[in-house]
Amino acid sequence: MRALVFALVLAAAAAPALADPNTRDPAKVPAGAYELDPRHAGLVVRIPHMGGFSRYTMRFNTLSGGFAYDPANWQATKVTLSIDPKSIDTGTPSFSKTVAGFFEPEKYPAIQFVSTSAQGGADGHGTVTGDLTFHGVTRPVTLDVQYNGSGPGLLGAGTRLGFSGTGRIKRSDFGVDNVRQFAGDDIDLSFEIEFVRK
Repeated sequence: MRALVFALVLAAAAAPALADPNTRDPAKVPAGAYELDPRHAGLVVRIPHMGGFSRYTMRFNTLSGGFAYDPANWQATKVTLSIDPKSIDTGTPSFSKTVAGFFEPEKYPAIQFVSTSAQGGADGHGTVTGDLTFHGVTRPVTLDVQYNGSGPGLLGAGTRLGFSGTGRIKRSDFGVDNVRQFAGDDIDLSFEIEFVRK
């Protein structure tokens, strides 16, 4: 039993080194289908409280999606993401339910983003443009994205990609007008996501 515990401790100590990104070059990422890892994905939104007393911060906890990847033509990669509007988290369950109600989730059960183009440089920074469907309205959105690299997963298993990004949308562009007395129009987006190769 003591030997087993010791082995687990050694494995845990070695895991970070085995899980570090080993390349930030998109051309060196293995081709294949990649799926979002929901345990390592989150979308934070910030919106002005009333006239701008603060930027109220919330988080969507349930995301899904993926893409097919070809390193020879990575700019053509089409990413599809889906967000559960009911998963909005304000830190207070009753208020989270109230905020989710503004999105009319029974009528519009998903917020979806489908990319149409991607551009980037050698430093891993770039943009992803796509169609965002929110509250029944679809509009083009451009996100600033940082490719953090790819490498093996925990204990060297599989292939994992990581991204960070930001963007801004206007609440009024998507017809969410039932909160005008409480919130400003500009919504800042910030996301951290990882994908794993199937």
